[in-house]
Amino acid sequence: MNAVSPGIIKTPMHPEKTHAGLSALHPVGHMGEIRDIVDAVLYLESAGFVTGEILHVDGGQNAGRW
Repeated sequence: MNAVSPGIIKTPMHPEKTHAGLSALHPVGHMGEIRDIVDAVLYLESAGFVTGEILHVDGGQNAGRW
């Protein structure tokens, strides 16, 4: 079994006025898009030999900034 661990993604949950501040929390400097999560799920679906992984789709937050 695999899992996708998303960072802060642009969704209606985050009002547009918060996007600049939330973008600054990611080392890549922007929020993720829904398509980023879809692509990760599709990758895991097609990668039959990848098992037991947590795919961090978080703009580098898991890797750390410091």
